[in-house]
Amino acid sequence: EPDVTIVSGLEDMVVFEGDDVTFRCQVSHENARDVEWRLQDVALQDNEMNEISVEKGKIHTLTLKKVTEQDIGTIAFRVGSHTSTA
Repeated sequence: EPDVTIVSGLEDMVVFEGDDVTFRCQVSHENARDVEWRLQDVALQDNEMNEISVEKGKIHTLTLKKVTEQDIGTIAFRVGSHTSTA
């Protein structure tokens, strides 16, 4: 199985309270497994507040909906042993 790497990492974002914010990270291979999104070192799941998806097989996206002050912090995307933060 090929080693999946991060081709294009996360970018820092500034948003207003109540807005949605989307983070994108592109990986080197489609159908990457062992992928994880974290906010302030807490693993995120796809639910009504966090939308996690994959576009075109390689672009992993995380949308935080209606952010609050509690959402301030570091977002991390991990695939295998590779990590990108914003």
